[in-house]
Amino acid sequence: MDIYTSLAIPILIATLWLFTAHLSRTSAPPFTNKRICLLIAHPDDEAMFFSPALLALTRPHTGNHVKILCLSNGDADGLGKVREKELVASAAILGLRSREDVLVLDSPEFRDGMDTRWDGGKIVEVLKEAFGGQASKQRDPDGDAPTATIDVLVTFDRYGVSGHPNHIALYHGARAWLDGLMKGKEGWRCPVELHTLTSTSILRKYISFLDAPMTMLFGFLGGLKASRRRDGVGGRRQALFVSDVGQWRQAQKAMTTAHQSQMRWFRWGWITFGRYMVVNDLKRQIIV
Repeated sequence: MDIYTSLAIPILIATLWLFTAHLSRTSAPPFTNKRICLLIAHPDDEAMFFSPALLALTRPHTGNHVKILCLSNGDADGLGKVREKELVASAAILGLRSREDVLVLDSPEFRDGMDTRWDGGKIVEVLKEAFGGQASKQRDPDGDAPTATIDVLVTFDRYGVSGHPNHIALYHGARAWLDGLMKGKEGWRCPVELHTLTSTSILRKYISFLDAPMTMLFGFLGGLKASRRRDGVGGRRQALFVSDVGQWRQAQKAMTTAHQSQMRWFRWGWITFGRYMVVNDLKRQIIV
């Protein structure tokens, strides 16, 4: 390999990344003037997994109001109160408006741990209390439309990205809440869109910005496939967020500056090579 080829390859890769980030940033926002809640399991989930989406959705011109609901304070190591404050600081770096837009629970029902299984029914109760929605006991297609105090709920998918059981429980709890909200409401559209973060293979998880063009291609092909289906659901089925260099550094800052208690050696690898620090692709889940 000659010197020109050696120089051309990294330049091409960087150009593809920045071009993908530019397309993501300048295309029509997937959500505008929406009340959006990010549902996470632990303080630092918002930075390590969802920072590209948060940085895009909180941009002032979108008109969105974004909140974070975190079901545990990550007290596995006795640092729960510290981590609550770290989450608030991280949220500010990632664009949230105020401290009041961050809610962290400290409940025995939701203890942090790889061996802890969260009850989906308890998650439903939390979401009902936070955002409303009461399941009907009988079919009532001609009754009132289902309502909630948010428009969009974002969380992990059924695989939880890292396979963490607390992440996975959020997906099942969110779906159960919305299924209950729509019970007896046939003919109405669900008032809350559920969008989940797509889990990837181990290889793709650690190739950072190299995954951006690949994700865009997969999203385009998936969009073509979805357009051929007739499921009666309007709006986008997928949303792609790709951070540029500045946004990537901002996401890293949310970890290194705000979440200092969590910056062990392996997390330096994650914030350097993890694709979720640069790329988020959200898939809309169909609730009927």
